[in-house]
Amino acid sequence: MPTALWIAHVEVTDPEAYGKYAKAAGAPIAAHGGVFLARGGKYVQLEGNDRARNVVARFPSLQAAVDCYHSSEYQAALSHAKGASIRDLVVVEEAE
Repeated sequence: MPTALWIAHVEVTDPEAYGKYAKAAGAPIAAHGGVFLARGGKYVQLEGNDRARNVVARFPSLQAAVDCYHSSEYQAALSHAKGASIRDLVVVEEAE
């Protein structure tokens, strides 16, 4: 089964509230087998919308990432990001 990448591009509009999300989101992501590969580091925007925070996490499967997103624990964390950010989030299976 291929692993999957959770890729988020984020513009933070309320750093205090978003910080609560970032702190709370780590545990449910880890509980679903997610491991952060990039979390807000340096980047170069070559095309598309520039969002200053970029996050990539690897999950054991596409379904594990989707289950994480829909879990009550992650949704509780996500409530802090709503209204505190503009986000794009996609989960993509890695090539085998």
